[in-house]
Amino acid sequence: MRRLLWLAVLVVLLWSGWWAFAALSLRAGITDWFEQRRAEGWQADYAAIRVSGYPFRIALSLRAPALADPATGVAVEASVLRLTSPAWWLGEADVIFPDDRILLASPEGRSSVLLEDGHAALRLTPGSALELRALRFGASAWTLEDPAGTVLTAGATEVSMVQDEADPARYTMRLNATGLTPGQVPRQRLRIPQDWPVAFDAFGARMQVQFDRPWDRRALEERRPQPQQINLSRAEIRWGELLLMASADLGIDASGMPWGTVPLQARNWRAMLDLAVSAGALSADFRPQVERALSALAGAGGNPERFEVTLTLERGQVRVGFLPLGPAPRFILR
Repeated sequence: MRRLLWLAVLVVLLWSGWWAFAALSLRAGITDWFEQRRAEGWQADYAAIRVSGYPFRIALSLRAPALADPATGVAVEASVLRLTSPAWWLGEADVIFPDDRILLASPEGRSSVLLEDGHAALRLTPGSALELRALRFGASAWTLEDPAGTVLTAGATEVSMVQDEADPARYTMRLNATGLTPGQVPRQRLRIPQDWPVAFDAFGARMQVQFDRPWDRRALEERRPQPQQINLSRAEIRWGELLLMASADLGIDASGMPWGTVPLQARNWRAMLDLAVSAGALSADFRPQVERALSALAGAGGNPERFEVTLTLERGQVRVGFLPLGPAPRFILR
């Protein structure tokens, strides 16, 4: 009996020592990372850091974290960030976001996001590189605002990025947002009619992206992995009478320029042209040419309000058949 008691005491002492080592290592890793970012010219601050969760978990609370990358102009600030993981492996971390506003800034302007039950699950592969195996984000509701007012709101939202087992540089990404609702800011800018539905009926996508290297700790310490190939299996947007479905098979060169094809299906496409002109994405002078071309395509399919077309991206341009639509977007992650 005495031996069992001593054995139990020894196990408790060993486990306590391991927990203390893991907790202090996590704390030191966070503080060292912030110090390294400051040495690189970032704004990287926090008010306090606290570790708890003994005996089976490690829970870290970071008060008032604030990060700003001068190279990209992107900044984020929150009241608190909570991270929890099993004591035996810190690479299976769950992040709990605050229930008050998270402040965002970029070269495009300032905004804030308010999350309800905002959480993320981070799964890393053991090893010095800490490759990203899976990243999932979810919220039961959220609101995005800028100084002019509400930009977007949505209900249950899920975003995921999962590493391919056969190719560590390939990731499957999914997005689904229920009840996505444009606020008054985009409705006014796009001149959306007041009788249009308030919320999207469907908003989701699934794709595979091949990067030039896996996502790991170098994505934060050096540069982001850059996409080399995008295979969009399905994207669907339904908003009242509007329907837009797309797939894509794109290659991307070292400068971020894409080439390939994007099959599109659209219903009530004339209303989409109205929105594109209102938003400035399509020149009003160029609209008649686009409308004539799309009318011909829709007429060939037998339904003048619905058409199927394939966009071709090559040499930095987007075109439908011989008709140029404008410059192709660059895919560069900064």
